[in-house]
Amino acid sequence: MKGRMKMSDRKFNLVTDPWIKVIEKGTNQEKAVSLIKLFQNAHDYRDLAGEMRSQDLAILRFLLAILTTVYSRFNANNEPYDWLTIDENTMQVSQSVDEDDYDQEDENDLLDTWKTLYQNGNGHFTGIVTKYLKRYEDHFCLFGEHPFYQVTESEYNQFVPTKKQIKAGKGPGTVAVKQINRQISESANTPAVFSPKAGEFKNDIKLDEFVRWLITYQNFTGVTDKTKIKTTEKFSVSRGWLYQLNSVYAAGNTIFQTLMLNLVLMRKGKMYYPQKPVWEYESVEDYVNKRKEQQIPDNIAEIYTSWSRILHIDWHQGERPTIFSAGIPMFDSQDAFIEPMTIWRIDKKSNRYKPAVKWLRSLGTAMWRNFGQYVNVNGTDDMHEPGIVEWLNLLKNKGIIPYNSHLTLAAATLVSDGNATSQAPAAEVYDDMHINADVLFDKRNPNYWPKRIEDTIELTQIIGKDFWQFAMKIGQIRNSDAAPFANRLSSKFYESLNEPFKAWLAHLTNHDDREREIELWKETLRKLVLDAASQVIQASSPRDIRGLVDDKGIVNNIFTANNHLRYKLQVDLKIERKG
Repeated sequence: MKGRMKMSDRKFNLVTDPWIKVIEKGTNQEKAVSLIKLFQNAHDYRDLAGEMRSQDLAILRFLLAILTTVYSRFNANNEPYDWLTIDENTMQVSQSVDEDDYDQEDENDLLDTWKTLYQNGNGHFTGIVTKYLKRYEDHFCLFGEHPFYQVTESEYNQFVPTKKQIKAGKGPGTVAVKQINRQISESANTPAVFSPKAGEFKNDIKLDEFVRWLITYQNFTGVTDKTKIKTTEKFSVSRGWLYQLNSVYAAGNTIFQTLMLNLVLMRKGKMYYPQKPVWEYESVEDYVNKRKEQQIPDNIAEIYTSWSRILHIDWHQGERPTIFSAGIPMFDSQDAFIEPMTIWRIDKKSNRYKPAVKWLRSLGTAMWRNFGQYVNVNGTDDMHEPGIVEWLNLLKNKGIIPYNSHLTLAAATLVSDGNATSQAPAAEVYDDMHINADVLFDKRNPNYWPKRIEDTIELTQIIGKDFWQFAMKIGQIRNSDAAPFANRLSSKFYESLNEPFKAWLAHLTNHDDREREIELWKETLRKLVLDAASQVIQASSPRDIRGLVDDKGIVNNIFTANNHLRYKLQVDLKIERKG
């Protein structure tokens, strides 16, 4: 895309033009594909390969919004479900489903569609997806009457106060390309020092990359922009919806598997609600008016395509677009269980569930250490499992996926700086854990694996405290700031646990002797602790060896600290051995 182009010359459509970056399975090479190509050849692609993992997650959810919409209306034979009334022109549900009429057989129809797609052996989606995309092709065009994920200038001016309106291509409330690019996230006031692009190039972007960041920005918006739409009641600009979640999703060996494992077509015992992605609204005005109500969406496609801003993009400046942004009201996150891809926590004030949030202070805490947030190990009422975990459990219980399926739960999270006035991205975290389905969804009995795993993690945390106390003593002997020193060593120690524990978790099966497997981990853990302590001892100084004498005349040095650590290991691990 070089040189200056007129608006009338500009064409870019997500349905037919390549913009989704993937890794080809056969060649391990990166390439860009269109929506149609991706859905037709999903099994040939190993993974999404965008600029960031969090971008890939935003695009994954966008793709799932399309699939959820289509297959909640049409079966694997491209036919409408006989209990739905589908408008032939719009391909939408034209008559609401009565709660009394929606029953187990209808749920089974949706599950049969999922099963047929997953087991068809072709690894691609059926022709109805292409037909749907062609029907709504004009809504996936980056330019035109219905610009993708944008509003026109007249629509923008209709929504914002007069003093915020665009006049002659100029106005307040702009964000630069370098701000929607979450690798840079640079505002006009705060330059990004560690940026992948130099200053004069930070606003340069190709159309395919711009589309990826456009979707990402609506999901991971901060709060630096202050322009808001007109409403009768005041509201605060909100972060993007996905930015508010401590995400969790299922990762497969191919894009087809990943899409299928996360394709939630029904919620057991819950009413059927028609899917409503943002592009199916009659007009932008209808969508914005709906958002003013601040109601939690009742369908997955709508929550996956939720906007945090109305954006008008002016391309008259050539290669560098001018982006006008205005905040719109965000729905409440409390008890928003329609969202499948988050872990939950109880809000102590309201006693209701809210999505858990990842903070900078918890960056080093791996997924496995919070195992109990992904599965209700104790079966208590004060814990709500992520919707995607409930869905996978349903598939396993129905025999749709094999009981010994190897599942990967993954998280891709953009973590904010914690500054209430900006909420700018400060770090990105990706993590995963592999586990057999029959272990994760073991039947409740005295050998219930999830409870034994959680108990093992709690024991590991106790040993982590033992090591922290050892490090604290060394810090005191060195007359340094002991707590930060201990925290640094503790963080490094937990990093050393991540891969061994994940490997232990991944190899567990439902046929294992629980006690034997747990003892094997305890042996591994003991060795890792002693290795970590040995590294500290090997770097000891004369002061460490000389130590300190306490009020009782007892010498505390690096060797007494190590001996005490060994004693604590023997007591806490209950391993009858010396070393």
